[in-house]
Amino acid sequence: MVGLRGVGKTVLLDQMREDAEATGVVTIRAEVQENRSLPAMIAPQLRSALLILSRVSTAKELAHRGLRALAGFAKALKVKYHDIEVGLDFEPEAGLADNGDLEGDLSVLLEQVGRAAQSADTAVVLFLDELQYLPGYQFAALISALHRCAQRKLPVTVVGAGLPQLRGLAGNAKSYAERLFDFPTIGALSGSEARLAIQKPAQQEGVDVTDGAIAEILKRTQGYPYFLQEWGKHSWDVALQTPIAEDDVREASLQAIAALDESFFRVRFNRLTPLEKKYLRAMAELGPGPHRSGDIAAVLDKSVNKLAMLRQSLIAKGMIWSPSHGDTAFTVPLFDEFMKRIVPGPNWKTD
Repeated sequence: MVGLRGVGKTVLLDQMREDAEATGVVTIRAEVQENRSLPAMIAPQLRSALLILSRVSTAKELAHRGLRALAGFAKALKVKYHDIEVGLDFEPEAGLADNGDLEGDLSVLLEQVGRAAQSADTAVVLFLDELQYLPGYQFAALISALHRCAQRKLPVTVVGAGLPQLRGLAGNAKSYAERLFDFPTIGALSGSEARLAIQKPAQQEGVDVTDGAIAEILKRTQGYPYFLQEWGKHSWDVALQTPIAEDDVREASLQAIAALDESFFRVRFNRLTPLEKKYLRAMAELGPGPHRSGDIAAVLDKSVNKLAMLRQSLIAKGMIWSPSHGDTAFTVPLFDEFMKRIVPGPNWKTD
């Protein structure tokens, strides 16, 4: 599982999936959404995977049993998760993944998927994005099911991506999660990587970028992958000739910031309650961060305890995270500057 800060995680996840498929691995791709259950997201995908496996003669019978398990799984859990919609190719097999208990039934179902994949001499990999939005008990069920597959040496696993709090959420869901998964953290690009990300695409089109322009882009974006794309795009549009110069980047910055305010930042801001907006504005008052929870509370003239639930709500929404105990940071760079633009002036605490 990967803890990431940035839209680049989705691109990375898709590239990893393409690489896996190129080797003959059967893949499942889903994005976790706050209004959808885990069974609803993966059941149709598992059906497709089992149908693919059923075309392999050595795996046909086991894949069919997996489809019977899926039928029982969907039928039993639809009572609890009304959003499950999946085509059923076989009648359920009594006693197979049909107890109505998510953790137990999902373990049985993934085991059947794993046995079919093993017989087909391949693997099944679930690529799940935005895992931080998965409710704790559903995350626990997924981890438990994968643990069972690992114990039986079955070729089923997950490549998950989400915000940096993913490691903590997994650990809270199941204490053994940190032993079961790797949790690499991928953040901003290094200076040389960011420089290459700007220069290479431009040079492929016969356009150069001056060192001053690159330095200005790096200063503005902090090496954040999605922001590099935005500044690169708008700098390209502004420049009238090659090379793209520092003045071009400065002019493009106004357009890039306006575009981010109206889409990237605004989407996140609109999900917030008035109290959550005030908490983030207090963070912005202190600067980019990270900040001690006590310092944020002091800006709001509140106690840390009174703000604990509000802070947790913002973590659950993916707006902030805790890089270390007692610290709080924005999950997206430059959000402090956006908060000051969207809630300006000295009287924001009383607005």
